[in-house]
Amino acid sequence: MNITLLQADLYWHDPVANRAMLEERIFNLSEPTDLIILPEMFTTGFTMDARAVAEPMNLTTFRWIKQMAAQTGAVVTGSYVTKEDGHFYNRLIWMQPDGQFDTYDKRHLFRMAGEDAIYTAGTSRIVKEWKGWRICPLVCYDLRFPVWSRNQLDESSDFAYDLLLYVANWPAARRNAWNVLLQARAIENLSYVVGVNRVGEDGDRNVGPGHVYSGDSAVIDFKGDILFRHSDTEIVHQQTLSLDELQTFRTKFPANLDADSFTLLR
Repeated sequence: MNITLLQADLYWHDPVANRAMLEERIFNLSEPTDLIILPEMFTTGFTMDARAVAEPMNLTTFRWIKQMAAQTGAVVTGSYVTKEDGHFYNRLIWMQPDGQFDTYDKRHLFRMAGEDAIYTAGTSRIVKEWKGWRICPLVCYDLRFPVWSRNQLDESSDFAYDLLLYVANWPAARRNAWNVLLQARAIENLSYVVGVNRVGEDGDRNVGPGHVYSGDSAVIDFKGDILFRHSDTEIVHQQTLSLDELQTFRTKFPANLDADSFTLLR
């Protein structure tokens, strides 16, 4: 499977500019792709002003993602701020080329920025099948919680997913945690892991500096080896992943058979 990572410097609170910038890069891809991964809150940057920027489902950004998927023949995924039934969500959209879609609402809300006071947390993961792969998309702070990210959540010996995704706005001040935890999630779950972060600076630049982002978007294989990592500047990166190599390694090193079983209560 060929995947595409878009590491971008986002325009603060400017969905029109962000969609235009990302659309140009998507349409200028050097080769066909199966999966296009955008950062967290890709239309606005990581904002707590949900009331100002939130969109209902099936409005502009949703329709834009649908159009991008249809025109590229690829799944397009990333999160943006949505509102539904009086609640705000940091919601990831998984959009297929045929218009079928699913959503994942960020489970772990970053309380140090007050995200938990503004947004409503999700209650369940999704695992999507695409091109013979099982893929689990999560959002940013979810990376710090191995139970939620775990590949095997019951007593079966099968794997829930083959590829674990994290879309993020992860600040440069905590880049070491990002880099280390992406590798840890790959090793412990015997899975490819991909993290797509942003670069640049958020906040109102006319008022003062915001958070700085170093990117460090990465592709990690099932052994924890870094296949790709890029820091500090914008980049569009395409990478081919091998399901055969993953399955061969799982057969030779079935550590999942020795995993501890547990029940997730909430």
